[in-house]
Amino acid sequence: MKALRPVLLALAALVAACSPVKKEAAPAPGQPTEIRFATDWRAQAEHGGFYEALATGEYARRGLNVRIIQGGPGVNVPQLLAAGAVEMGMGSNSFIVTNLAQEKVPVKAVAAVFQKDPQVLIAHPDQGIETLADLKGHPILLSDASVTAFWVWLRSKYGFTDDQIRKYTFNSAPFLADKRVAQQGYVTSEPYTIEKQAGLKPKVFLLADQGYPGYATMVLAPDSLIAKNPAAVKAFVEATAKGWRDYLYGDPAPADALIRKDNPEMTPDILQQAREKMKAYGIVDSGDARTLGIGAMTDARWKTFFDMAAGQGVYPKTLDYKTAYTLQFVGK
Repeated sequence: MKALRPVLLALAALVAACSPVKKEAAPAPGQPTEIRFATDWRAQAEHGGFYEALATGEYARRGLNVRIIQGGPGVNVPQLLAAGAVEMGMGSNSFIVTNLAQEKVPVKAVAAVFQKDPQVLIAHPDQGIETLADLKGHPILLSDASVTAFWVWLRSKYGFTDDQIRKYTFNSAPFLADKRVAQQGYVTSEPYTIEKQAGLKPKVFLLADQGYPGYATMVLAPDSLIAKNPAAVKAFVEATAKGWRDYLYGDPAPADALIRKDNPEMTPDILQQAREKMKAYGIVDSGDARTLGIGAMTDARWKTFFDMAAGQGVYPKTLDYKTAYTLQFVGK
């Protein structure tokens, strides 16, 4: 599972790099627009639609020369945007994008591929834990970034307390060693790994299905690119949506080949089960995406997220959170 990496350390640098807006030369007529797109973790099925659009030529057909820059430990997408190392990037969750708005960083979410954040809490099956609320009082393994993200919602809704937090280092050994312990994960990743390696079928609670309102896997674009070349941003969003439809419901082989080239750890069974989980849980095509298309965002959904976070003191209630996103390229 990829980490929910904090972005605050990069914000000052990003503000300096992005402001004032630098005018860049537009590509020559007939020449494709170069888009280097940074993902937020190593290549995996959760990036499948981007790789599918690349592999099947959806980006190229729309006049884009896209190169996917694979993420990983220590890779910070806002820093890459700041340095001009990429033209667009992936935002893992709604907190990251709202943090950028709070710091007045000129970068926006232009699409939200995941209508449901895939974050889950995982518990042992024989501890009387039947609902998410039953985890109150249990130790929960969380990464540092998660404590300032979805943990805020868990405290608000279920009354979880900070003394439940235990350090999560993306290793399930402490979870397996103590039946009272729960841990964070991705619905597409850790449950399968735990079941495969330990022969244990864990209890899995998808936070989005319990009301967690955040988007995930958002496409980020600097304000300068949106202003200078909105056609390229639109083309990227449209090609990406087509790529995700084809990856989930068409032939995923072209994307899987590129994913495995970038990240050989992704075996066919891991990719297939992740794809099936994304379909079964409606990670990509539930909610507003059913009527507005893949990548959809709405003002109402963003308001629900912001009201929750501001209500817990994460952001001032006066923050102009709408600067975190634009609906210009989705829902048309």
